[in-house]
Amino acid sequence: MASVLGMLEERETAARVRVEGLREEVARLAGVLEAAEIELDRRVIAREELVEALAASAAEATAVTEAKAETVSSPAPVPGSIVPPWREGLPVTVLAPDYQRILGVLDDRQPAGQKPLKAKEITVQLGLEATSAKVEGVRSKARRLAERGWLVQETSGMFSVGRRPVPVPDAAPSA
Repeated sequence: MASVLGMLEERETAARVRVEGLREEVARLAGVLEAAEIELDRRVIAREELVEALAASAAEATAVTEAKAETVSSPAPVPGSIVPPWREGLPVTVLAPDYQRILGVLDDRQPAGQKPLKAKEITVQLGLEATSAKVEGVRSKARRLAERGWLVQETSGMFSVGRRPVPVPDAAPSA
């Protein structure tokens, strides 16, 4: 019987050693976890501070940009920019280059008194391939110019030169 009791004591001692090792490992991991939580807190605070600083900087930049925009009468156009409604004294240079080119094609025809052009003819005059995608792009831009008073769109779908003021809705014009 002594041998069975000895085996149980050996197993108990091994289990006790294992438990102590695991307790030491848990204590070490608790220290690692605490350090990681402190680092996480620092990074969260740093991000929040950065977001606040960027928001304040953006607000200042917006105020400066708005102040500059009030002093500039006609901003430089960018591709995809908004087509403003035509009004007396508004230069063509407020339009994006693609729109300026369409107006140029039709303006060149005005002194000669030539007939209005279809979108496909404008596309060819611009030096573009007369594919359906290109023609539809030009048609869309010409319609937008007509809606904003820069061109006249005939009932036949043809476009000609003719600037006229148009009523400005409360909503901002689309690109």
